[in-house]
Amino acid sequence: MPRRTTSPRPNDPFLLAMRLLRDEVPSFDVYPFSLPVVRGLHELPLDVKVTFLIGENGSGKSTLVEAIAVAAGYNPEGGSRDNNFETRRSDSQLHRHVRLVRSWRRPRTGYFLRTESFYNMGTEVDRLSQLPGGFATLQAYGGRSPHEQSHGESFLAVLKNRFGPNGLYILDEPEAALSPQRQLALLVRMQHLVDDGSQFVIATHSPILLAFPGARLLRLDGERIEPVAYRQTEHYALTRDFLNDPDRYLKRLLADAPRDPED
Repeated sequence: MPRRTTSPRPNDPFLLAMRLLRDEVPSFDVYPFSLPVVRGLHELPLDVKVTFLIGENGSGKSTLVEAIAVAAGYNPEGGSRDNNFETRRSDSQLHRHVRLVRSWRRPRTGYFLRTESFYNMGTEVDRLSQLPGGFATLQAYGGRSPHEQSHGESFLAVLKNRFGPNGLYILDEPEAALSPQRQLALLVRMQHLVDDGSQFVIATHSPILLAFPGARLLRLDGERIEPVAYRQTEHYALTRDFLNDPDRYLKRLLADAPRDPED
């Protein structure tokens, strides 16, 4: 259960939990409710300033962060509460069957940064920039269209120019666009924003991002969602073992690898 504070504090997180309204789920045999992690979900704790969701591909990380973002009022394809474009309806209906448990605080700003649909977000930014007063829209992206920057540059431009104090920021695999050095830059930016009263919920595979001080790491494993220490994550262990002796690691890995990639 999420921590309930006995008295308001200036930097309390905005979200305390996400609850699945299980009695309202139409069927646990259809997607997204058929996902093991959703079938076993009752309440997802979010009552810290930085929460990471980790797990294998297909474990449901993106589905959960999307539900949090849409339930919080953000566009399923990314952006802020003010963005209401839609290029292709691909969001799940999980957000219709959850309830966010909120603290007394309300975010001043926020953003849903979604890697897989960020191109669509860039196209919407270009459209809005052509409207009266549209230059202000570009300012949030560094003064240039996201399509005129590399994927990583445009991500960092959003982090620097659009993210601000007292914000609720939901990120889906941001490392996909960022080099290791830029991931470190993201950690620095996150620390500044957390110090200024912001909250983050992030789905990631990055062992660099997972090292953020004081973050809660929640591992999705089948129907279970459980807290895990950083050094107990597979992300850390595999990266450590590989970097300690890459030649030996690859020799053993490739010698045992099946010829059929599906095996």
